[in-house]
Amino acid sequence: MRAFELVTLLCLGLGSATYIPLWKPWTKLILTHHWPETFCTMEHCKQHYKYWTLHGLWPNIGQACNSSWKFNMSEIQDLKPDMDNYWPNLIHPTSAEFWKYEWHKHGTCAATTEPLNSQHKYFSKALELYKMFDLTGVLTKAGIVPAEQNYQMDAIEGAIEKAYGVKPKVQCVHPSAKAEQVQQLGQIEICVNSDFKPIDCEKSWDDLWSRVNDILLYRFRGVKGFSVCDWNMPVHYPPSMENKTWF
Repeated sequence: MRAFELVTLLCLGLGSATYIPLWKPWTKLILTHHWPETFCTMEHCKQHYKYWTLHGLWPNIGQACNSSWKFNMSEIQDLKPDMDNYWPNLIHPTSAEFWKYEWHKHGTCAATTEPLNSQHKYFSKALELYKMFDLTGVLTKAGIVPAEQNYQMDAIEGAIEKAYGVKPKVQCVHPSAKAEQVQQLGQIEICVNSDFKPIDCEKSWDDLWSRVNDILLYRFRGVKGFSVCDWNMPVHYPPSMENKTWF
């Protein structure tokens, strides 16, 4: 999807065309949480958590909208304690590369509106929304906790819908073998509008294609990733392994 459109204006006095970039504003933000233990089945993690952590705050329009707007850690230094706790780099805990990547890919596009038009505004709003939508607490209250038992998709989605009045998008890591009949709970998206009010996250044709592509990747190339959960398949919510020694 294009981040901007070029509009041609004819300058009558000069008799030439001037191209002015007009950023197409986003209409929805996607607050994306991931379950660290599921993520860490795909990556070699250095730290483990017993709560949902932030993956990112993504506008529905645009990616990498301004390559010249470089990430500057000094602008969000006061946010670092919360960033370390709630938006950690699971693979390289002492590195700011994850935040740099999220700013470059998503933050520069979110910043096309005044409430998010600085690095500090973008990251602080993401943290504010994360604290507002307490997925760990909501699921626990509904009796959905990390365990060896499995859950049904309607219970997971229903608990979040009951708490916030909107439909989330729940994503899983799907079994790679036909004989396996359990998917791993991996990522949950909660959507908000331009006023930061919760709205339904729509399941689009893009999600269906993502699901098909995901199947092809891990069936034929052994690559795993998150995609929309299968409503008819049990869901495993893996418990934390933070006390395990990792080598």
